[in-house]
Amino acid sequence: MQIELIVVGKTDSKEVSALVEMYQKRINHYCRFSITTLPDLRNTKNLSSNQQNQSEGERILAQLTESDYVVLLDEHGEELRSMDFAQWIRKRMVSGLKRLVFVIGGPYGFSEEVYRRANSKLSLSKMTFSHQIVRAIFAEQIYRAFTILNNEPYHHE
Repeated sequence: MQIELIVVGKTDSKEVSALVEMYQKRINHYCRFSITTLPDLRNTKNLSSNQQNQSEGERILAQLTESDYVVLLDEHGEELRSMDFAQWIRKRMVSGLKRLVFVIGGPYGFSEEVYRRANSKLSLSKMTFSHQIVRAIFAEQIYRAFTILNNEPYHHE
C-alpha cells in the first residue's frame, strides 16, 4: 500500500519542513510514503473563503483516482488514540488498498465536493493547529503507527 499526504500550500518554516522530511524518510522504511504540496493560491485577498475552498478543492480532486481511499484531516473528524490509529491503518493495509490518501486542506477547510469524495475524516485534536505544523504532527503519527504495528520501542503505553 502507498500512503500519500496531500497538503495545500508550502510551509515557510525550515524547522517544520525538516521534521516532515525526517518522518517521511522513517515512514518509507515501512511503506511507500509521499507528500504532494499543492501550490498556494494567488491573489487570495480578492477571493472569498468559499472561492478559495472551491479552487483548492479542484486542485485536490485532480490529485485523486477513483480507487483512492481518501481521508480528510478535519476538525469534525473522528479522534483516535495512537494505538487505535495504528489498528485503523492495519485494517486498510490488509483490505488490499493500493493508495491511502490523507489530505490537509487550506485555512478554510474543504469544498463540498472534496467532503463528498472523502471516505473518512480524522481529527488530530479538539485544539486548532496551524496547517503547517499539522504536517509534522501527522507525519509523526503515521510513523508512530508503523512502529506500534511492528512492536518497536518508540511508543510507550
